[in-house]
Amino acid sequence: MAVSSLNSVQAQTDPGREEIGKLAVAVYYATNGDPTAAGERAEEISSETKASLRQLESLKFAHYRALGAETQSILKAYENWAQPLKPSEEILVRFEARSKPKLDSISVDLELWLSRKKILKTDVSLKFEQPLYMLGPEWRGGFLIIAITLADK
Repeated sequence: MAVSSLNSVQAQTDPGREEIGKLAVAVYYATNGDPTAAGERAEEISSETKASLRQLESLKFAHYRALGAETQSILKAYENWAQPLKPSEEILVRFEARSKPKLDSISVDLELWLSRKKILKTDVSLKFEQPLYMLGPEWRGGFLIIAITLADK
């Protein structure tokens, strides 16, 4: 009778699943009308965020409210999704790293999905703590603004 010994088998890790950063996605409501139209769960935004939004002419509004946010890992070789208005899937952001991160930025493939339809596909270089703002659709007498930020080095 032959006896064989089993060496301990180490699980191989997938290098493509290595986290190379974090992406934060936030959704804001902007209006020149009544900000309570955003609903009870909408929150005031910081004065810093408000000032940042107002720097762009197309994003200047009298009132802003935060509707939701989510931070997801950027994986080395896999796509990922952010769902900032959980449990709703009305707004989704798909992203995938295009290259290794640099000291202050990362290049990503980015898609914005509204109501399960892809409405934007772009390649963008995101810099740390410098949001990419996108004016979204009209909603409740105002507009949605989607902010995408490289949140972690």
